[in-house]
Parts: sequence; C-alpha cells; structure tokens
Amino acid sequence: MKTTNYKLQTQQPPFRGWGLLTLALLVMTINACTSQNLLQRAEAAKAAANNALKDVSTNSSAPLSNDEVVSGLRNALTVGTNNSTAFASKVDGYYKNPALFIPFPPDAIKVKDKMDAIGFKDQTDKFVMTLNRAAEEAAKNAAPVFINAIKGMSIGDGFAILKGKDNAATQYLQDKTTSELKQKFTPIIQTAIDKVELTKYWNPIITDYNKIPFVEKQNPDLTAYVTERAMLGLFKLITDEELKIRKDPAARVNDILKRVFGGITK
Repeated sequence: MKTTNYKLQTQQPPFRGWGLLTLALLVMTINACTSQNLLQRAEAAKAAANNALKDVSTNSSAPLSNDEVVSGLRNALTVGTNNSTAFASKVDGYYKNPALFIPFPPDAIKVKDKMDAIGFKDQTDKFVMTLNRAAEEAAKNAAPVFINAIKGMSIGDGFAILKGKDNAATQYLQDKTTSELKQKFTPIIQTAIDKVELTKYWNPIITDYNKIPFVEKQNPDLTAYVTERAMLGLFKLITDEELKIRKDPAARVNDILKRVFGGITK
C-alpha cells in the first residue's frame, strides 16, 4: 500500500505589515497625548506658583515686621496727602466744603458784624471767599511739604499706630510735625495770599472799621490765620483718606498697603 505524504504549509496571516503600522501609530498617539498632558500640567503648576508668590507678597500669613508696618503707615499717609491736596486745591475745595470752609477770623468777628451793619456785607463776603481761595491755592504746593515731613518723622512702634484708632497715623503725623509744617507752609500761604490779592479786599474793611469812633482797633495776622486753618483742613482730609485705607480694600492701591492693612485686627 502506497503512503502519500502531505506537507503542511504554514500560511502567513494577511496584512501583518498593517498591524505593525497600526500599533506604531497607537504608541505615537499615546506618547503625544502624554506629552501634551505633561505640558498642560507644567503650565498649570507654573501659574499656581506665580499666584502663590503674588499671594505671599500681598496677603502673606507670615508675621508683619515693624519695618513693614512703618513703611505701610508712611505709604498710607503719602497716598492720603496726595489725594487730599488734589481735592483741596480745586476751586471751591475749601470755600464750598463745610468741613474745610474758612470763616471770617473769629478774633475780628466784631469787624464783620459792624461792617455788615453799615452796608459793607458784599465786601466782607468777598473777603471770606478770598480767604478760602488762598487756602485752595496754597494746597497746590502743599504735598511736598507734608510728604517730606512724613518721610522724616520717627515711628518707633508701628504696631501701636496700626492697631490704634482709625485716625492714629494722621494724628501721629499732626502731633509730631505741625510745628515744622507750619514753618514751611507759611511762605506758601503768603504767596497764595498775594496771588489772590486778599489784602485788596481786607485793607478797606479794616481801615474803615478802625476809623469808627470808640471801637477797639483790629489788625489780625491773616497769614497765620489762613495757615492754621488750611493745615487743619488738610489734616481733616488726610484723616478721611486713612479711614478709607483701613476700611475699604479698594483704597489700598499698592502691595504694601494690602499687606499691612489687609489683616488688621484690633
């Protein structure tokens, strides 16, 4: 009996090359997605780090140093001074603001009363308006004088002022620098008085008054009076600005103000 030998043929599966190509493309796609995810994660981490640094510079939980507090207080007074002098130097900044209005000199109020009674009210009213114009004019040049005083004043315990009353910084400035400020501000007031021609309205009033029989002669120091009242008005405005910085986050216009005043606890 004849035996037939059959040779088994091993058949290659179709499209083997396509399978390898598909696998390669799949690997490349996975790698691309992984790289993109890593890049996105890196960018997110970078953004988070920047935000963290920003938070540290403004609202850091790290304890404030006395130097930082003193810097913040000076900064608050400087911002307050700039805003206050800008406001006060406008036309009617004093004259039509009841909080700043400079009235007829109290020491010479009898002059006003007497002159009004005999028909000089228009003149006395014009004089009062010009008093306020002098203060408004002087306010235009007041900021450097006040800011130099702020820079030069010594602050030992900044925390005591920071945690004090809402006007503690302004009150400290007023207590420590008024004498110096008055000395440096007086020439500015005198220049403003000359510019608005205050004496043109004052001299006829006081001359006619002093001619009235049996009255006590008057000659108030107008420069000293306007200087004192103009300074009081500016301190009032700076007090208001300090209050804003303490209470209103929007008024904290730079990082040091945000850091120092952002976490006040009393």
